[in-house]
Amino acid sequence: MSQRLKVKQILSDDKSHYEATVKGWVRSFRNNQFIALNDGSTNNNLQIVIDAENTDAALLKRITTGAAISATGQIIPSMGKGQRVELKAATLEILGDCDPEKFPLQLKNKPSLEYLREIAHLRFRTNTFGAIFRIRHSLAFAVHKFFNEQGFVYLHTPIVTASDAEGAGEMFRVTTLDMQNPPRTEAGDIDYKEDFFGRSTNLTVSGQLEGELGAMALGEIYTFGPTFRAENSNTARHLAEFWMIEPEMAFYALEDNMDLAEAFIKSLISYVLEHNREDLDFLANRLAEEEKQKPQQERSEMGLIEKLEFVLHNEFVRITYTEAISILKDSKPNKNKKFQYLIEGWGADLQSEHERYLVEKHFKKPVILTDYPKEIKSFYMKLNDDNKTVRAMDILFPGIGEIVGGSQREEDYEKLVQRMQEMHVPVEELSWYLDTRRFGTAPHSGFGLGFERMMLFVTGMTNIRDVIPFPRTPKNAEF
Repeated sequence: MSQRLKVKQILSDDKSHYEATVKGWVRSFRNNQFIALNDGSTNNNLQIVIDAENTDAALLKRITTGAAISATGQIIPSMGKGQRVELKAATLEILGDCDPEKFPLQLKNKPSLEYLREIAHLRFRTNTFGAIFRIRHSLAFAVHKFFNEQGFVYLHTPIVTASDAEGAGEMFRVTTLDMQNPPRTEAGDIDYKEDFFGRSTNLTVSGQLEGELGAMALGEIYTFGPTFRAENSNTARHLAEFWMIEPEMAFYALEDNMDLAEAFIKSLISYVLEHNREDLDFLANRLAEEEKQKPQQERSEMGLIEKLEFVLHNEFVRITYTEAISILKDSKPNKNKKFQYLIEGWGADLQSEHERYLVEKHFKKPVILTDYPKEIKSFYMKLNDDNKTVRAMDILFPGIGEIVGGSQREEDYEKLVQRMQEMHVPVEELSWYLDTRRFGTAPHSGFGLGFERMMLFVTGMTNIRDVIPFPRTPKNAEF
């Protein structure tokens, strides 16, 4: 196995006239002579030329689309169009047969994304998903690279937890009890004291609260792991299992938080543009073809690469929620009743259509909104002096709306307890969280970036199920 060379390396090298062994999957086989081989390292195929006259007929029949093969021979300059070099095979071995009558991915058919979701276990073998998941790898690597260079500590927060960080209540329960015949209390409720953890537990919806504990000792931490929401939303923007990046920083005010988030996002985009340009160009061309099928008024004003560079090279506009409401209320779509959710006045919870209007039509730049009404934000956000708004910040992107949500956290013990009581968050159950405010409290801030939301933006895909390898959605938990 150590002798194998990857297709990407062979195609990117300037060398020729050397022996190489390649292994991969057959994309096509023409004229009993030319094999297009792909090994997943790149969307580009390596052409393998075989001597059909001197190859066993039974072996030729086994060279089918999807079959896994190994070939050894000379890398030589190619006389054909479309490739610089090719491999002239001296030996060829079938590693795994593939029945062409049953294999659901054929070159002559261009399967739809909907169809590929039905065979998600095989969609990695297509160019579209090869590009997406190589980019996903790079983006994940870039996350760790950025925070490591900034001196952050990577903290693993629990997946099984007894807290509901968001207060939404949409959680997956974790239990070992026999739910056909669970133990009961005298009141008839399920007795979770008999459960594995001795209490009711669930899959985490956020690592933020635990992350704050780390930040208040280690200074700056970040989490990057799976989170879960039992939200019955069967839309192109929702998953039941998704990945979140959540940094928490001691001694950071809201302005510091915004600076970090903007630098972080630009760093991710810069990394992918530098290291995945081939895959991005492929997805950009795919998106351009898709856009041509849409009515003119629904087409994006920017191509994929242009959109990425738009974010990278523009300073993010920073405005308050109050200023945004004024802009939206006076906007043409609102006055002409084109918004699905009309803006009547201050206090409205902004929808994606409002966020996209601010970014794409009004400012034509990424936007950071701050100082939201406390009623529409979480209990842990720091109250402003007006007692009406909190030091929250959301980052809004073209084509996607909100991509980052964060805030300065409330460090004052009395104010935090009061907010928890107002919002019916159980104070006693979160006594461990409140200890950070009792013992050496300090200003601190943090934000959350949904990794799949970032993937949607970077790849130009429109359905969140297409940017995670194995999507978990209502009524769907395959593999």
